[in-house]
Amino acid sequence: MPDTRPPLVLASASPRRLDLLARLGVIPAQVVATDINESPLKRETPRPYAERLALGKAEAAAARAPDALVLAADTVVGVGRRILPKAETAEQAQACLTLISGRRHKVTTAVVLALPDGRRLKRVVESAVTFQRLTEQQIADYLAGGEWRGKAGGYAIQGRAEAFIRFLSGSHSNVVGLPLFETAQLLRGIGWLRP
Repeated sequence: MPDTRPPLVLASASPRRLDLLARLGVIPAQVVATDINESPLKRETPRPYAERLALGKAEAAAARAPDALVLAADTVVGVGRRILPKAETAEQAQACLTLISGRRHKVTTAVVLALPDGRRLKRVVESAVTFQRLTEQQIADYLAGGEWRGKAGGYAIQGRAEAFIRFLSGSHSNVVGLPLFETAQLLRGIGWLRP
């Protein structure tokens, strides 16, 4: 029987999201890296910021692939109302790690499905993460490894930073970058993924 489903486009160049989708047995027909302005708006908080960026990525990719089903996501690390950056420098990563050392922070991922008929479906998932209190040496050693580059909040839970986490409430895959349960529910809900 021929596959009548629209092709799935992943609006993200993140290898982590590709790996996570593969756990669901989903291989995108195409990966489209979107180039949208990711600067937070004045007084924007983590959840609305994640939702706005995920929708912006979905819209940008859908404009390039109008007949496809587009999956977009954005993951944000926040402390209270503050949005932590995707660390581009060791100094940024150090500032993030120092801030979350010994504290609870939230990881929020917004997932958007852009359907060819113009509908936009969304799920937002929040996980609470608590780091142990980090020593200066632990931070220095982590920074030397380089896995913080481009990571929200300056760390990757799927790497060496997992050893710093003393508490996690919620979805582990959300903290990696794509909440699998909610993503599968979205895809099943439209009949794209089999139950």
